[in-house]
This record gives sequence, structure tokens and C-alpha cells, in this order.
Amino acid sequence: MSDNPLVYSTDKGRIRSNETFVLRPKGDGIIRIQRQTSGRKGKGVCVITGFDIDHTQLLQLAAELKKRCGCGGAVKDGAIEIQGDKRDLLKSLLEDKGFKVKLAGG
Repeated sequence: MSDNPLVYSTDKGRIRSNETFVLRPKGDGIIRIQRQTSGRKGKGVCVITGFDIDHTQLLQLAAELKKRCGCGGAVKDGAIEIQGDKRDLLKSLLEDKGFKVKLAGG
């Protein structure tokens, strides 16, 4: 037999693991906003990193930022990605929430 965990049983259906936490690097208390275009076919996104909050709070913050900026985005690997170049608006929104923010990169 293999070492893979059981994921489905005909008696119980889909079996989910109790471990649903997301491992992320700890932030240093400074939120960094960086503009990236690499690997995105020239489309720019703002990547916001350095949060010291749990995953559900991160999802709520991302939803609020997307709504306030009027654009799309996602949460990937503990970072928030917001479509477009909205670094100045994001910086002011995050500073209003009490975060210490720096613009990183070009």
C-alpha cells in the first residue's frame, strides 16, 4: 500500500483532513506594496506582503481593498494581489487601517 492518506470512503464519502491551516512567513510589521508585471503578459498587479494576520482576516481585507479600488484581485501564498497600478490608493487605505506601509520596488 502507498503512504497517501485516505481521501474517499464508500461509507463516509469524501474525507477531509483536520489540518486546514496555511503556513506563511511571519511579517516584520511593515506592509510592502510592490508592482509586478513578470509572468502576467504585461498586465501589472500590486502585490501586498508582510501581513501578520490569519488567513480569514487576510481574505476579508483583500475583499475590502478590491471593493474600495474597484478592481479584481486574489490572495496567493499569504500575499494580496490587486489588479492594476493602485499603489498610492492602497497605501492610503492600509495606513487608515493602522498598518505601517512602504512602497517597495520600482
